[in-house]
Amino acid sequence: MNFITALLSQLNYGTIFLLMLLESTVFPVPSELVVTPAAYHAAGGNLNMWLVILFATLGADCGATINYLAGWYLGRPIIYRFANSRWGHACLLNQEKVEKSERYFDRHGLVATITGRLLPGIRHLISIPAGLAKMSYWKFLLYTTVGAGVWHSILALLGHYMHAFVPEEQLHGKILEYGEYIKVGLILLVVMVCLYFAVRWYVRRRKAGSRQA
Repeated sequence: MNFITALLSQLNYGTIFLLMLLESTVFPVPSELVVTPAAYHAAGGNLNMWLVILFATLGADCGATINYLAGWYLGRPIIYRFANSRWGHACLLNQEKVEKSERYFDRHGLVATITGRLLPGIRHLISIPAGLAKMSYWKFLLYTTVGAGVWHSILALLGHYMHAFVPEEQLHGKILEYGEYIKVGLILLVVMVCLYFAVRWYVRRRKAGSRQA
């Protein structure tokens, strides 16, 4: 954790990439405390906001790929064994969390790879069931990039917005405060997206059934 704290205090494109890679595997690195402060400093001219989003998303893609490959090659028993181990618990993992991400993936299919990147508690684990299900890697990578890009863009906009009125010494607390509102809004957004796809699937099924009749 001292290593992560040191990286958080020295945000640049390399550390943004590395921290988001770790966040997309199993390490408890909150992306809100990486991308938002980086965009905050970008608004002050120290970084470029678009490059912040780019390197954060590339890091997320690499970390998600590690989880995807672990799911593909290691399989469910080994994943569960790690989640229940001392090391897994140190990373705030347990079997219940992995199973929750699997249920979400099974329920929502391919779209879960996009929407799952927006949900707390699911975001860094959704790649594992994609690997377990042998999902096409290129589809997985595309959907992960879209989901991670949207999430990092939201965080970057928040950081850029807060630069205008939040002193730097208050930034951490304000990120946590606004982050809760963003999480609630994203959960509602994901629910609406899932409902849309469910309704579209139902309508198509009804049409197909009427044609066969």
